[in-house]
Amino acid sequence: MRPLYLSLSPIKHRSLKRILYASLLLAAAIFPIACGKRKPPQPPVERVLQGVQINGTQFGNQIRITWQMPEKNAPDGSLLNIRRADIYRLAEPLDASLTLTEEEFASRSTLIGSVPIQDSDFALKQKSYMDVLQFAGQPVRLRYAVRFVNNEGQRAAFSNFLLLEPTARVAKVPTGVSLDLTQEAVIVRWQAPGSNVDGTTPANIIGYNVYRTDAEGQTRRINDPGPVDSTEFRDEFFSFGKQYTYFVRTVSLGSNAEQVESLDSEKEIIEPVDTFAPSPPDALTIAASPNTISIFFAANVEKDIAGYRVFRSTDPAKDPSEWDLLTPELLDVTTYQDRNVSRGVKYYYYVRAFDTTGNISAPSEVVSEAAF
Repeated sequence: MRPLYLSLSPIKHRSLKRILYASLLLAAAIFPIACGKRKPPQPPVERVLQGVQINGTQFGNQIRITWQMPEKNAPDGSLLNIRRADIYRLAEPLDASLTLTEEEFASRSTLIGSVPIQDSDFALKQKSYMDVLQFAGQPVRLRYAVRFVNNEGQRAAFSNFLLLEPTARVAKVPTGVSLDLTQEAVIVRWQAPGSNVDGTTPANIIGYNVYRTDAEGQTRRINDPGPVDSTEFRDEFFSFGKQYTYFVRTVSLGSNAEQVESLDSEKEIIEPVDTFAPSPPDALTIAASPNTISIFFAANVEKDIAGYRVFRSTDPAKDPSEWDLLTPELLDVTTYQDRNVSRGVKYYYYVRAFDTTGNISAPSEVVSEAAF
């Protein structure tokens, strides 16, 4: 029997190829071919910091709201595109509930301001906003919150709620601040305000706080532990040759018996220069022993004393500038022994004090003794 052969025409071959190609496409769609390992799903990148803690303090007719900037706010350690902080405020009656949801706050509060945030602000740590109050004489409680917003307009969650009961009767700032310099202190003087920030009188004053800023920009209150009860303060902890800036704030009694400061007074700058001569050494005593005369005196009270010099003469009538200098090098002690003496001769002595900037005291009292 002859074998049976199946012969296909060229047209039938092309049709079969099309059928096979279509079948492969269908199979690829139903059973996709893997082209590598799949990666596990990644958590979404946080695009806006979800929370910030705020604090606030009243100064005069303003509320200063502060918050700490985050160092890093992305999972990979990079800084994200936070571009502003929105500040919200809600005025409530004093008897309103202290509990409030974020949704209620969002619907009832008012956006009172925005603080632009630059990349450099993250390194500065702290940012702030000043809310200027318009007192209407009605007691209220103010509730504040802050939220971050990024370039795309996405908003973070609200911060904690800051609740304050502002005091309307806060005294105005002190005026007429002036500085005087002595050897011992920088004396700060000012004038008391005559009214409160809401226009009422008398001024609500329980004292004053005095602040000093040094050349490095560090500001601190220098009248610890409590407010000054006069309009003058002596700063005895200063150094000659360093620049300082001083300002004063009035302290008032707040709504809840807390202390409330005014805004800053005008600022006064001083760079103390030591042109003050030390006082002459005192309490001089003298004693003679064989071939030696000893001089003793009390130490000066000035803090910048560099040392002392002893002068001698056999003629008390001679001008003090012409007496012999016995100590070319400054003495750092309060005694001196003169061994270059002759028996039977009477010697006269005085002492001068020198400070670290070259100021020289007047001569001390003169003491005398004869050698033997």
